[in-house]
Amino acid sequence: MASWRDAILREFPPGISRLTLVADPDGLLVEEGVLQGVRERSYELIPFEDHVAFRYAYESRFRSRWDRGESTDLVVVLRAARDDLSSLPYDLLKAGRKLSFNLGGLFPNLSYPVVAALGQEHLDALYRAQEAHIPGVQGENATKDFVLRHVFEMAPELVRTPSDLLRDLLRRHYRRQHVPSLLDERVMSVLRQSDAFRDWPLEKIVPDPTAFFAFLQERWPVFLDRVAAGGIAVREDAPAYGMEFEGPVDIPFDHDDVRVFIDTLFVDGILKPVAHAGAGALAGKWVSVGIARGAVDSARRRLEALVRKLPGALPGPEAHHADWFRFAYLWAECRALAFDLGHGDREGAGGDLRSVAPRVAESFGRWVDARYHGLHNHPAIPPVMLHHVPRFLASLMARGDDTRIALVVMDGLALDQWIAIRRVLVDQIHGARFDEDAVLAWVPTITSVCRQALFAGRPPLYLPDSIHRTDHDQALWRQFWSNAGLDGYAAEFLMVAGDGPPGHVDERASDPRLKALGIVVEKVDRIMHGMELGAAGMHNQVRQWASEGFLAELLRMLLDRGFHVYVTSDHGNVEVVGCGQPREGATADSRGQRARVYPDEGLRSQVCSAFDGAREWPSTGLPEGYFPLIAPEGRAFAPDGLRTVAHGGASMEELIVPFVRVTRRGP
Repeated sequence: MASWRDAILREFPPGISRLTLVADPDGLLVEEGVLQGVRERSYELIPFEDHVAFRYAYESRFRSRWDRGESTDLVVVLRAARDDLSSLPYDLLKAGRKLSFNLGGLFPNLSYPVVAALGQEHLDALYRAQEAHIPGVQGENATKDFVLRHVFEMAPELVRTPSDLLRDLLRRHYRRQHVPSLLDERVMSVLRQSDAFRDWPLEKIVPDPTAFFAFLQERWPVFLDRVAAGGIAVREDAPAYGMEFEGPVDIPFDHDDVRVFIDTLFVDGILKPVAHAGAGALAGKWVSVGIARGAVDSARRRLEALVRKLPGALPGPEAHHADWFRFAYLWAECRALAFDLGHGDREGAGGDLRSVAPRVAESFGRWVDARYHGLHNHPAIPPVMLHHVPRFLASLMARGDDTRIALVVMDGLALDQWIAIRRVLVDQIHGARFDEDAVLAWVPTITSVCRQALFAGRPPLYLPDSIHRTDHDQALWRQFWSNAGLDGYAAEFLMVAGDGPPGHVDERASDPRLKALGIVVEKVDRIMHGMELGAAGMHNQVRQWASEGFLAELLRMLLDRGFHVYVTSDHGNVEVVGCGQPREGATADSRGQRARVYPDEGLRSQVCSAFDGAREWPSTGLPEGYFPLIAPEGRAFAPDGLRTVAHGGASMEELIVPFVRVTRRGP
């Protein structure tokens, strides 16, 4: 079947023009599949977002090459509300061919505001539905209903019972589908016409997966009481269960359309088993999956079930980045469970986990080769890479003058270590909720590259003077927010070790003028660089540090001060084995265990030839004269046979890092 991408890619035959200007108000040209197709046709893309930054990249990376007689095809992408190119510099307008793409041209019969609200990952399903059903011109509500039915498999007019509603929300929220708010409003408007949902907290549980699963969690003990009582329904005036959410107390977990999800929710850790007085009598029933038992037995059973899911859940090289983010969390959950168990307790499922690891690494590597190198041009909302995060936070800030943002960067934290920390924080912060997503770090995954890109809100390409340093984060953070319209008192950057009470952070956070606070917590990185016990030892030490309470106190304080709190990491880490050290003398600019950086391509190639499986990393998005060499998969530039925990490479554990919104109910 034809793809909507075909209409765009046919405009990019190889060699047609060295400069192409594209008006792209809907970001179609930077969709992952389109980006891959354009790159395969030997075009390079550069966004026009900031005049100064663009001119630097254009003159240094392209004009200079053309002046030397080199051949390269450049596409300048303008994302602006208008579908024209008039805001581009005159010298570009004079020299380049001009194109324009928009959603209205791809979906002419559907309401543009509705289609424009969709994430790009949904355009394939919408295009297939349009081709198959050929709708006539649709108004706004008709387009909403068409999109809900054919993209999200939701037909709110057919939802008549609580089990219907739970089935639809379980399917949607388990898949972590992002449904635009205007479609959620349509769903809730239709549902409100039925008396069956008059007392349901639709405004909370329809749009928010975290709230929906919390709604289920606090009703699970009520359902267990009903099962233990032989199916006698719990009365609405039963003793209080301490529920946050209004609505029905007893919901039909045992309906066939709902029950099919329950095992998976408990196995995945989305719902938590609870203690119950009737556990013995319920042991043989299906509900036992949600009843707490011995910690070791529960962890072993969960690990075995999750490991069985891995092969079927593994995305391919053409997958959307969100699919890899979801898989990375599944993989990290398996690793965290394996580390929690002692060696003997985890040996069975842990062995299966190790056996599938090469397949995971190979598949992820193919995806990185196919898709990663274009993602830095992806729209920043929602963020996909680290340098998108400040622009995403700025979009939140723009919603109201009283918005305060706190970004907590855990230096060197991998996803499995975040899971260990999150489990501790749940017990330490009453009512804590964690809306978990992920972003991609930059390669090489070293601090001087990743953290500067994060705090600058720009690709490393624009940071040539400080690319080998780690002391410019504060200046870059303040400069970003100054450009976003905040004065000098409104943005602050702090480095904290992660020991003792965070009193000095509280002192600064108490200033009512402060709007954007960036905090780097150094503890995890320090643990990693002193680690001699491999990934398991790293996991245990990070968990032990979290239990000491510094991070919980920091997050509580920020929430108390009214901040919107986000937690992320500049890069992850991975356990590797030494394969020998390059002997390049003083010629390398950076000598990490997972990555070396050279000022010359020839020198890099010479060193690469001595290490089978080492990779000469492309310079896309990196400064001129910056040539990384990545160690072979699972190996390190360290003494042969030495087992260590390091970062710098492009493995999934190093590259996909947590991006988590922290909220809390109650005091």
